[in-house]
Amino acid sequence: MARATKGSLTAAVAICARVRGGAAPSPTSLSSSRNLHSSGRKDDSRRQEYSTGATAAVEVEGGVPGGLRRLPGRQGWDLAGAIEYLEYRRSLYGEITHKALLVDAVGTLVVPSQPMAQIYRQIGEKYGVKYSENEILNRYRWAYEQPWGRSRLRYVDDGRPFWQYIVSSSTGCSNLEYFEELYKYYTTEKAWHICDPDAGNVFRALRKAGVKTAIVSNFDTRLRPLLQALNCDHWFDAVAVSAEVAAEKPNPTIFLKACELLGVKPEEAVHVGDDRRNDIWGARDAGCDAWLWGGDVHSFKEVAQRIGIQV
Repeated sequence: MARATKGSLTAAVAICARVRGGAAPSPTSLSSSRNLHSSGRKDDSRRQEYSTGATAAVEVEGGVPGGLRRLPGRQGWDLAGAIEYLEYRRSLYGEITHKALLVDAVGTLVVPSQPMAQIYRQIGEKYGVKYSENEILNRYRWAYEQPWGRSRLRYVDDGRPFWQYIVSSSTGCSNLEYFEELYKYYTTEKAWHICDPDAGNVFRALRKAGVKTAIVSNFDTRLRPLLQALNCDHWFDAVAVSAEVAAEKPNPTIFLKACELLGVKPEEAVHVGDDRRNDIWGARDAGCDAWLWGGDVHSFKEVAQRIGIQV
């Protein structure tokens, strides 16, 4: 049962304890994804994983909770600052500090079940792909960093032209049958899993408490059927996907569209994502609050507590 509590204050204490080295809840959501792959590139390298995939580049960084003060010469955040920020939110919005939760897809809600390079090589063997997984990964990173048209909007409609370029550049194989097999694989539940096993309970509790929820993702049009395949589409009131909005994070347009779909003001929403540039900076440019997944928060239960909902 969900109810408004002092959970957000408890969460602040836990956050400060964790970054200072004290006792805190152990992360339940990223334990598997942290071991999949860390690319060393935060801006774009993890965003590619959803369709034809990439490794789960959930590269954890220390987060900067919005409105909190860093103690000079010390690790961690000033507990008084954390409490002050949460009390400030309560003074504006009551015990439930945000009316809406926006969530990134890949790297936050879902991660690939196997490393990208492994799948590219395994499926590609019968099509003549000879590169090692390391070679595929390095070529993939190079290709993904190259300019893609004047608009930089990579995920148009189903994203096929972009992903054909990525696959052929990564593997040296332009066989269309190979591409289609790989492309379709990353549309199935076999290719992905939910990061946090408690996510379903948390999203149901949030919505029961009146907090609206939306996915905000740089993705192509396969996102919606993928959410259905993972049986999590009903957790969300709206989906803002870059291929449909014609704007990619960190462009604030996609966050504003999500807020419009939910019927809330940007300042009433908090966005949670694993990429500092795309998720944190982008959301804040739109006027939303923002928490870094793997830094500020480590599970959806913790997200709910910070909002003021006890699950």
